[in-house]
Amino acid sequence: MTTFAELGLAPDILRALDDLGYATPTPIQEQVIPLALQGGDILGAAQTGTGKTAAFALPLIQRLLPFANTGTSPAKHPIRALILTPTRELAIQVEESIKTYCKHVPLRSLVVYGGVNINTQIPILKTGIEILVATPGRLLDHVQNKTLMLNQVNTLVLDEADRMLDMGFMPDLKRIVALLPAQRVNMMFSATFPEEIRKLADSILNAPTFIEVARNETAVTVKQVVHPVHHERKRQLLTHLIKSRDLSQVLVFTGTKLGCNRLANELNKLGLHADAIHGDKTQQERIKALDAFKAGTLRVLVATDVAARGIDIEALPFVVNYDLPHNAEDYVHRIGRTGRAGASGEAISLVSESETRYLKDIEKLIGSPIEATIVPGFEPGAADVPAYQSRPPRSHEGSTDRSIERTVERGERAGSERSERAADRRPPRSSKPAVTRDALFDAPYVPSDTPRSSAALAPTRPTSKKPVAALFRSPVKSEPAGQ
Repeated sequence: MTTFAELGLAPDILRALDDLGYATPTPIQEQVIPLALQGGDILGAAQTGTGKTAAFALPLIQRLLPFANTGTSPAKHPIRALILTPTRELAIQVEESIKTYCKHVPLRSLVVYGGVNINTQIPILKTGIEILVATPGRLLDHVQNKTLMLNQVNTLVLDEADRMLDMGFMPDLKRIVALLPAQRVNMMFSATFPEEIRKLADSILNAPTFIEVARNETAVTVKQVVHPVHHERKRQLLTHLIKSRDLSQVLVFTGTKLGCNRLANELNKLGLHADAIHGDKTQQERIKALDAFKAGTLRVLVATDVAARGIDIEALPFVVNYDLPHNAEDYVHRIGRTGRAGASGEAISLVSESETRYLKDIEKLIGSPIEATIVPGFEPGAADVPAYQSRPPRSHEGSTDRSIERTVERGERAGSERSERAADRRPPRSSKPAVTRDALFDAPYVPSDTPRSSAALAPTRPTSKKPVAALFRSPVKSEPAGQ
């Protein structure tokens, strides 16, 4: 079995790994680290929970060791490595990992992201940092404010590149890459590889080595189960599972922000301490909810897919798919939050009838069916279907004509009975006197041969009949000349 020491890592980095209890590298680390230490471009296909962060962070730190110093001058600490992530949560998680790996190395790191005051980040940037973790939008804010320089970057890492494209960061990525030196090492990691990702890789990477490890595979330590249920009873079933099994630290994924907020509020009303996290929440609100969830004071955290790849909680026991994702690969990322680093976990999916097609896509992607268990009392039967959705059963072919005849007869009888009852209730009509008509108005219109004068058409102003007083000035008499 390969060890980190056999991969050629420096002693100071190995000490930090020993402090963390890391003994053997994961498959993605075992393949990426040696190639990255040699300075080649890498295109990696790996899902969350595979140790991808250490795979690019450890060789990145080792390649910066010659520049490590304890000097106080900012000029001695220019930005030499840039790591871009799609979400704030993932950026924070990556920078926290880098700090732990640099425990015995004098390298500085910083994370910058939107949603917080930019002025709080500027003083740290001015002191100088070697490793910068950033979201694309906030990085460009700093570039525009001229609070950082990227002209000495020698390593670029794009983490979760497919998610960055999904969130519309392609124009920002192009602007950022144009600001970097041409001579650099590039590493790109993505869970999926659509055509847009391949085009982006071709434009950024230089003859990269493609590495694929455990993509679209679920961890064997994660127990997966499906609970069929009518969509209107999902909340009741979720509440029943949490209370009856006394579940804690439950991460629940919904499909929309509105549904995320609504579910969290309803769970709180039912006595389950819950909070919501999604893109419309402020950064302070998201950090507060995550910290409470990690500490165990928050029982249920309801999230959207924006947090599916950014939440890293040690030994998270339960993940619930309240709404199945429309993209099957998002299912793998969601349940990848549990069962990490060999720990056990459970992924529960509440599936309504309209979501069975998404379930089939998921089972096709992971290559195995998921066990379906009906919870007693929550059977998705006809009793759960609202009345407006129910339909009468179809008649057999032989009895169709007779059914129609009986229906028509019943309709005719009912119609006649209603007519008779209405006639009984209708008051008698009162007789009205005949209306005499004037023959002049009944005659057809005959146009006149005499043209109307324009004077008749012109509107006339009414004249006032009251006398109006007027003040006239008398003329001034001229005096005779010579007087």
